[in-house]
This record gives sequence, structure tokens and C-alpha cells, in this order.
Amino acid sequence: MNTLYSFRRCPYAMRARMALRYSGVPVDIIEVSLKAKPAAMLAISPKGTVPVLDADGRVIDESLEIMHWALAQHDPQGWLMGGDARIAELIAANDQGFKVQLNRYKYAERYPEQPMEVYRAEGALFLQRLDELLTDRDYLLAEHLSLADVALLPFVRQFAHVDREWFAQTPYVRLQAWLQRLLESGLFTAIMKK
Repeated sequence: MNTLYSFRRCPYAMRARMALRYSGVPVDIIEVSLKAKPAAMLAISPKGTVPVLDADGRVIDESLEIMHWALAQHDPQGWLMGGDARIAELIAANDQGFKVQLNRYKYAERYPEQPMEVYRAEGALFLQRLDELLTDRDYLLAEHLSLADVALLPFVRQFAHVDREWFAQTPYVRLQAWLQRLLESGLFTAIMKK
């Protein structure tokens, strides 16, 4: 049996759970208390971060690797898009740039070098890029959901939720609709059940 150590609100764990559910891979999900991490999880992944997948003895402790592993098992709607390089580029921009801006915006009190609005404006440049990608379609890179949409969703959600009123007032109406559609999807609501 596959076991996923997860934390419900962690964006990395969210995207891993979405890929696992979509692929139909049977998995036992163990909700982790970040203050009292299970010894079994720490034994297989001493770094102590979620998500961690024990795939029948193979340990994968990076969310993107878990997603790729799940899609290698079964990708019925073509989320990998034949290895389209734009997916990796967009995820890298999210994980290496936007995530930093998100953290500074969300936890601005920890980064007193700049006002919160500066960090928000930096992150908004990425939101604008995503909104432009949605000009002629409902999803970021194709007419259907892809790995990029699912990998970015939890982070865009987190950014939007820092100040929902601000996000609702932005000109990123296509991105707002994309976010709402994905948050209301059966896939997302299923992985967020307590």
C-alpha cells in the first residue's frame, strides 16, 4: 500500500494529493501534525517536511516528484501534455520566484525591509502573467487541465487569500475565474475534506 504523509493546508501537499487522486493510485493519507511529526515519517524522510510518499518502499519527498510519479502510473486526461517544456518553466517560475514573493507578502512582518504592498506588487506581476495565459482558454497552457494548473493552484489560492478583497478588485478577472473554477472542482474539494 502507498502511504502519503500530508498536511491538509500545505500547498505542496495539496498538489501532491490532487495528482494522486486524479491518477487513481490507491494511497493511505496520514495527516501530520507539524508539531508532532510521526516517527515513521521521519524514519523514511529525516528532513521532516510534507508531503512524503512511501510508494511501496520507494520514498519520494518532493511534491513535484510525487506528481510526476502519480502521472506516470495513470494520466487519463493528458496533464503531462507530452512533456511540453512550458509546464516545467511555469512551475519553476512559481516554485523559485512566486513562492518567495508569496511568503514575503503573507508574512510581511518577518520581512520589514519593505512594506507589504511592495511584496504584493512583486507577486502580482506573476498573477498578471497567468491572467494573460488565460486570454483565449480556460486553463494555463491548454484547453484542459494540465500539471501546470494543478501545481500552481495552491500557491495562487494562498496569495489570493492573504487579502481577498484586494484580489477581487484586481484586473485579473480571467485568473479569478480560473481560481474559482478549480477551487469548486470535485478534485479540489475531495482532497480538502477533513
